[in-house]
Amino acid sequence: MPVRAKPVTFDVMGFLRQRISGRAVTNYGANEIIYAQGDPADSVFYIYKGKVKVTVTATQGREAVVAIRGPDEFCGEGALTAKALRLHSLTAMTACEIIRITKSALAPLLHNNTDFAVYFLSHLLTRTARVEADLADQLFNRIEMRLARALLLLANYGTELGPEPISIPVSQETLADLIGTTRSRVNFFMNKFRKLGLIDYNGKLEIHQALLNFVLHEGQY
Repeated sequence: MPVRAKPVTFDVMGFLRQRISGRAVTNYGANEIIYAQGDPADSVFYIYKGKVKVTVTATQGREAVVAIRGPDEFCGEGALTAKALRLHSLTAMTACEIIRITKSALAPLLHNNTDFAVYFLSHLLTRTARVEADLADQLFNRIEMRLARALLLLANYGTELGPEPISIPVSQETLADLIGTTRSRVNFFMNKFRKLGLIDYNGKLEIHQALLNFVLHEGQY
């Protein structure tokens, strides 16, 4: 799991809170839509607090959760490409504080501030590495290993924030969408992990260090 490397002295939130044209701080409640699939792709969002989910809706109407993002992550960076419309939806899973930066305002910020440019580039490189790791995970790993990795990522293992209890409402259906399986298989392996002492349900879903060892040893526990 990649660890983001970025300038440790750069206060991104302090920088983005400045009176910058084209920037707005917004608070969202749980289940509020931040942007919807098909909306104009005209801005990038920085998550300061809270968790959000990235979903895609097929033409048949079926919705799939493709990612969960948390604090210190950018979303909607596809606006910087030639795509005119959003290819996915972004919805708050918890109360969130998020900064919206218009596409026209972001370009001069990146051009004029080296620290912010390095910080943002680090995010893009980390996101690319995460996507590649997710693809390899789907192609080569067993379901229980994919589930274990998803739980570790949700608990912030491998990042500067973690580890911490998963306090957001992550359903087994959501986990099934994330790893490409069924709810019944997720339920089976969640029960297995709990019996092995790798996770706990105690009001919050707690992920133990032992689950990381389980993944590193490829399920030999």
